[in-house]
Amino acid sequence: MAGKLILPGSNPSTQQLIKGDRSMFMTSDDNVMLKQIQATHNPDGRDIDVKPILNIVEDILSRATMTVDSILPGVIHGHAQSVEDKAQQTSAVAMLDALSYIIDRISCEIAYKSFGGEDGHQTTVSLLNMLSNYSWDAKLVLTLAAFALHYGEFWLLAQIYSSNQLAKAMAILKQLPIIMEHSGPLKPKFDALNNLIRVMLDLTRCIVAFKELPSAYFTHDVPALAAAANTIPTAVYWAMRGVVACAAQISSLTSIGHEYGTSTMEAWELSTLAHKINNIYEHLSKQLNICNQLLEERRNNESYDALRNIFEMIHIDNMKVLKALIYARDDQPPLFDGSTKRRVNLEVLRRKNVLLLISSLDISPDELSILEQIYNESRQHATRLDNLYEVVWIPIVDRRVQQWTDPMQKQFESLQSTMPWYSVHHPSLIDRAVIRFVKERWHFRNKPILVVLDPQGRVVSPNAIHMMWIWGSNAFPFTSLREENLWKEETWKLELLVNGIDQTVLNWIRDEKYIFVYGGDDIEWIRRFTTTARSVAQSARIPLEMVYVGKSSKKEQVRKIVATITNEKLSHTWQDLMIWFFWTRLESMLFSKIQLGRLDDQDPMMQEIKKLLSYDKSGGWAVLSRGAEVVVNGHGTKVMPTLLEYDLWKEHVATKGFDRSFKDHHDMLHGTEHPCCRFEFLSTAGTGRIPEGMKCPECLRAMEKYITFCCCHDENPSTAAFY
Repeated sequence: MAGKLILPGSNPSTQQLIKGDRSMFMTSDDNVMLKQIQATHNPDGRDIDVKPILNIVEDILSRATMTVDSILPGVIHGHAQSVEDKAQQTSAVAMLDALSYIIDRISCEIAYKSFGGEDGHQTTVSLLNMLSNYSWDAKLVLTLAAFALHYGEFWLLAQIYSSNQLAKAMAILKQLPIIMEHSGPLKPKFDALNNLIRVMLDLTRCIVAFKELPSAYFTHDVPALAAAANTIPTAVYWAMRGVVACAAQISSLTSIGHEYGTSTMEAWELSTLAHKINNIYEHLSKQLNICNQLLEERRNNESYDALRNIFEMIHIDNMKVLKALIYARDDQPPLFDGSTKRRVNLEVLRRKNVLLLISSLDISPDELSILEQIYNESRQHATRLDNLYEVVWIPIVDRRVQQWTDPMQKQFESLQSTMPWYSVHHPSLIDRAVIRFVKERWHFRNKPILVVLDPQGRVVSPNAIHMMWIWGSNAFPFTSLREENLWKEETWKLELLVNGIDQTVLNWIRDEKYIFVYGGDDIEWIRRFTTTARSVAQSARIPLEMVYVGKSSKKEQVRKIVATITNEKLSHTWQDLMIWFFWTRLESMLFSKIQLGRLDDQDPMMQEIKKLLSYDKSGGWAVLSRGAEVVVNGHGTKVMPTLLEYDLWKEHVATKGFDRSFKDHHDMLHGTEHPCCRFEFLSTAGTGRIPEGMKCPECLRAMEKYITFCCCHDENPSTAAFY
């Protein structure tokens, strides 16, 4: 290994600087040294915004690194950060008017102490004494500014000396041409210098970031802030020590010559110092991240409380509420108009009834299709302006949980392009406090909800999606009072089940035909049921129609069954969207009652709805009606035997009628045996959509609650259910 090459007549004090600095660095004790550092700190209360100066320092050092890269091939690349902001430049100039003197003093102190034989520690302590009246962040930034002048001048001359006569003369005095000619052996040293400068800047940014934390959100007893406060004095010391070491290396090149730079020992010392500073930076960075998370949490709590207060206030219109929910600033139109495909301001919603469609990006095409149909019908049949309502889609994407990706962007744009109503221009406009609000106050999980605001911004329904599915726009203005009144008008008739789904079935009802609405996923049971039912109808000489409505799940299996029923002409069938809407409306009826707090176990209509939802979980079932009047709502284990035992009750048809005779025999069988009822609620349904308790609609006994895990590749991949 080659030793140091010292030019004749070189200054031995520089050698002492390197040796002394190495000795001090290897043996120093931070705990002991901390007291010495603290003793130099005597701030006079002046508050300096060092950020503009730091921006200029970063610009100088990054451009100097680029120059190194162009002169010394293979040296680590730097990234230029341009200081273009005029306001920032003006701020920096104003600062430098007051600070240029101290920066010059620091620069001279570093040069004088280095060549006077003092080691790095002594020089750093001397600088700390000189800067005793300044804050810790100011001490470090001012020291870096002094170094940036020295380092920037060195590389500026290296860059232009070949084309500028003045620069050439200055470069010769600093031995730059000779250094550049022997740049190869210098590469390890400049690599180490660049790395040390990088970690010093990282640490400086981190320390300045601590200074910028708003005191209103923090007290000194915050553990992360207290830990950082204890570390920052030591961190500033070592970063300034790094500046002294870098300045010494550059000075040694210009005063001693390139031969000194061929030693790898100095490069190793710079790397060791960089490692020390980087360790401190990583520790402080962790504390800063904790503080930023705490700051974000406290700001979110503040925003959440403000949002909650807004909804408790009385307003003359809905603008304040909508701005708080969607976008508060005026720098861009926050809405996308689905009809014109243009961005618009919130003013288009002023003093209107607004339905907030809140969902994730996983809202299903079925839901959108039915909602669009209802929305378009409301536009066609509205006769008065105050009957109109506006829909606004608010896409919820929690960026703490999900990172926004290109596929998500495409999915969002695809959904937005199909909607005829308004939507938020982009999910990123929705504040985190709003996401928390809709989850906690409106119980949004994954399934879409429809929150209704009146023209003054008051919530008149926390979720009108059930009303929309059951009654469509007839539920306007979608208030809870309107929901209760609509239920009072309903009776247990077949129209309640099929309204708005299939005109063919409504025609059967009008013609007073006997109708079997049936479902299940056992094709053999379906074949036996439809064949037997048709045979009984022929024997009893009654007009009978049948329609298969599938299941609430197992889409693929249901599609195959529909194809078989159609091919074998067993009965009338529905397509996917109609089947989905049938079961969604049934669930909505149950959820509507739960939301209203009117889940009355003595309500005959709700008992029948609960039976159907329970029957869907296992086996076949059928509802028999005569016209609109429902005769029997039964499980396949009772309906099928009733049909097969027709010969036992057919003698009563002439006197009591087919419907009464069928019901009496069915009820007699029901008294001997009844199936176990079962209900499932997604655990993500949220508060207010899962009842605390339910009674079995068959036996009226209290049902037990279990937790199950289901996997259905046809639907959601994994759901937790209550039954």
